[in-house]
Amino acid sequence: MAFSVSALFLFGVIVVIFIRNKQLKTSHAIIAALFGFMVSQSTAARPIQDFLNQLAKTISSVAS
Repeated sequence: MAFSVSALFLFGVIVVIFIRNKQLKTSHAIIAALFGFMVSQSTAARPIQDFLNQLAKTISSVAS
């Protein structure tokens, strides 16, 4: 993969700034989508997926 971890970190910071300022526009959403694709190809993808699966199970058991 051509992107380094620093580029992944940079896109993450940019997305957080846009969300916190409530200024997430179309161009910012594209950056957020690029960030998502980069995360999915990084080594962080598996732990994030495991966390989301566990969170979904927890919500499902609470809602039942």
